[in-house]
Amino acid sequence: MSNVNFEQGGALGWDSQIEQESSFILLPAGEYEFKVEKMERATYQPSRNSSIQDTCPKAELTLSIQSEEHGEAKVFENLILHSKLEWKLSEFFIAIGQKKKGEAFTPNWGEVVGSTGRCKLEINEYTTNKGQDRKNNRVATFLAPEDKPSNNGNAGFSF
Repeated sequence: MSNVNFEQGGALGWDSQIEQESSFILLPAGEYEFKVEKMERATYQPSRNSSIQDTCPKAELTLSIQSEEHGEAKVFENLILHSKLEWKLSEFFIAIGQKKKGEAFTPNWGEVVGSTGRCKLEINEYTTNKGQDRKNNRVATFLAPEDKPSNNGNAGFSF
């Protein structure tokens, strides 16, 4: 049996020291500031029950959200590039300041990572394939810069 060093990239070896624990944080529903930490280009594959039946591009976003009470949380959001969800694309690009309301534009995807904005989070409840009840945060809406933050105590702080 060969003694291969797997400790490159993200792989761990059998004798690797482990330290990291789950960093999942469920934030209360509310309005928060976000920063786009990561964006990956992917392909949306429709399911039988989906209202969108076309295979099309999607942007997989990792949003970093700061909460004074709960610290930093990660929220994952998909932007599906389909005419049925064009409103959501507009909402996102208005939130990060690339698009102006009422004007057509072409997104600059190269400037998405590092962009900041505000969003309203909700708590999504679902059941896994194994029948386990789970919760996570989901973006209910991206907020235009001129939308004033609510005074609900859940707002994040500047990045």
